[in-house]
Amino acid sequence: MEQEASFLHHQKISAETMAARIVPVKELLQTELDLYEVSKDSETGEHYLHYAYMHRDFTNTGEPESFHYLLPIDSDDVLGMIFGEQGYAYPEFWRKAFLRNGPEGFYIWFDPTHEAEQSEDEAIAADLLNKLRAFKENGSADPDAVRKLLEELDETRKKED
Repeated sequence: MEQEASFLHHQKISAETMAARIVPVKELLQTELDLYEVSKDSETGEHYLHYAYMHRDFTNTGEPESFHYLLPIDSDDVLGMIFGEQGYAYPEFWRKAFLRNGPEGFYIWFDPTHEAEQSEDEAIAADLLNKLRAFKENGSADPDAVRKLLEELDETRKKED
């Protein structure tokens, strides 16, 4: 196994290279619009969870487009998925970087942790705003009320860390 050949070491991989090297191992689920399968890189032996879905953009031509995502998985995950003991649905179980195809004919890495962090930050900001709004609506700015507000804000910040 040549490490440099691993897709993990490349930022951009052509669709032709993917098509030539990725081979299906076991289909997990297929519907009219979705496909999940365990796949393998024939050159390196690395396994991927392959998710493909069809989308029709009716605001444009309405022609079906297919999208492909490849999540690197280790041997334990392969066995867990094949024997139905481990979940694999997108996006719920796709928490680490994966390859996804684009219109330019290449696969690029996408890291979903940034979106999760942004959602978490937005939730914390909304919580802080709600606490400030409740403080203002209460109308009491006595020292005890201010101290209580500051303690609540500190608690929110501690949860964040």
